[in-house]
Amino acid sequence: MKEITILGSTGSIGVNTLDVVSRHRDKFNVKALTANTNLDVFLDQCVQHKPEYAVMADEECASKLEEKLKKEAPDISVLAGADSLLQVAELEAVDYVMAAIVGAAGLLPTLGAAKAGKRVLLANKEALVMSGKLFMDTVLQNNAELIPIDSEHNAIFQCTSAANTSSISNIMLTASGGPFLDTPMNELSSKTPEQACKHPKWDMGRKISVDSATMMNKGLEVIEASWLFNIKSETIKVVIHPQSIIHSLVEYKDGSVLAQLGNPDMRIPIAYGLAWPERIETCAQRLDLFDIAHLDFKEAEADRFPCLQLAREAIKEGGTSCAILNAANEVAVNEFLNKRIKFTDIATIIESVMSDITQNTANTLEIILRDDGLARNRALEIIRNMTL
Repeated sequence: MKEITILGSTGSIGVNTLDVVSRHRDKFNVKALTANTNLDVFLDQCVQHKPEYAVMADEECASKLEEKLKKEAPDISVLAGADSLLQVAELEAVDYVMAAIVGAAGLLPTLGAAKAGKRVLLANKEALVMSGKLFMDTVLQNNAELIPIDSEHNAIFQCTSAANTSSISNIMLTASGGPFLDTPMNELSSKTPEQACKHPKWDMGRKISVDSATMMNKGLEVIEASWLFNIKSETIKVVIHPQSIIHSLVEYKDGSVLAQLGNPDMRIPIAYGLAWPERIETCAQRLDLFDIAHLDFKEAEADRFPCLQLAREAIKEGGTSCAILNAANEVAVNEFLNKRIKFTDIATIIESVMSDITQNTANTLEIILRDDGLARNRALEIIRNMTL
């Protein structure tokens, strides 16, 4: 029996993780669940799965949760705040930590899980994007296990787990292209948050859906893959594959190309991470190649997806550039979702912040968080000037 902490249990990754766990109660037990402010969903999860600890980042929501649980699950310890997130990520009794908090907010508890030597199921790409070498060094120094859960990186992991990474020639990350793949360029500026969040294949949160529409998600994945698999970013290609059936490919020096295929269902990589090196049932729909009939591929247009190029520039610059990129993106996406800027402003704001904030050597968490804060403040300043 493996004890699990799920960081971010009310998001799509957290919900799917609980679905997989509920089908294998003989193998996994939920020790702790965490959420931000989604009280109603979190309450239902706590009543159903009865974790020992329930943590809400928002203290007011935590107080309401504690009151509601007095009748239905009085044995659950309700905690609040960032320190409590870190506490349940480091619990001695916990074996696996699903790191599914979206954005920079997931960095500290995810890093804490690595320091505690856990199996870290990494669904939060921003933690590795921001801290890069620091994060990977922490994993190695504390004998933690790091298994990527993003469908693309999980696919690469499946295609490389028995191979020497020095024999890899190229990695090909597939991308759906998002909801605006075929939208005329002159119409992009008028696209709404509601339109951007209608992903054609995946059921994802709003922030990640917008990242898919701008292709920033793929830029962040290039950075993440470079660290995860110790491979130069120049050898990581992005291939648009609208069907989202091939989740990524690995080309080896002998000319062989290995790919992982499956229907777009996050329960598949989640189950792989939980059971690795074994495999377990997920109830995901089986792949029917005759029904699919054909698979399409195309290059990502640089003028349509400028965020992808900005991410490549950030990893080439090194240091805190990737943290600056990520911070500016989080602010810009949030402002777009709140209808204060246009869709096409997102890339413009990120580019301006990257130009204005000087990157530094990212050798301590303090430096990373400082430059993250500077980038957020600069992004907000740029947006205020834009909207005057």
